[in-house]
Amino acid sequence: MKLLESGSPAAAAALLERAAQAEPNSRSIREALARAQFNSRRYAEAADSFRIIVDANPVEDYAYFGLGMSLWRTGDIEGAYEPLAIAAAMRPDLQHYVSALRQVRAMLRARRA
Repeated sequence: MKLLESGSPAAAAALLERAAQAEPNSRSIREALARAQFNSRRYAEAADSFRIIVDANPVEDYAYFGLGMSLWRTGDIEGAYEPLAIAAAMRPDLQHYVSALRQVRAMLRARRA
């Protein structure tokens, strides 16, 4: 976590990948790994890690948000919509969730127009 917080997400991801192999059911390790992957611009891998969290515990709003943001960054705008909508529905008080959903909706409308 110190590596992630100090701006070394790639190094954090390398260590957290080993930790996730050793403790595959640890949500906190998986979330830290997903964050490190996202911050390392390894968006497809981050999406996979966030998806594992969502599948294991579908009440994790942050995992839905991370999944949606990761998919968005891979260019899968349509795939990003649902997890962002779920995150925003679960936590409408978090402006960054709502803002991300609005942006994805706008992009989808623009594509359809």
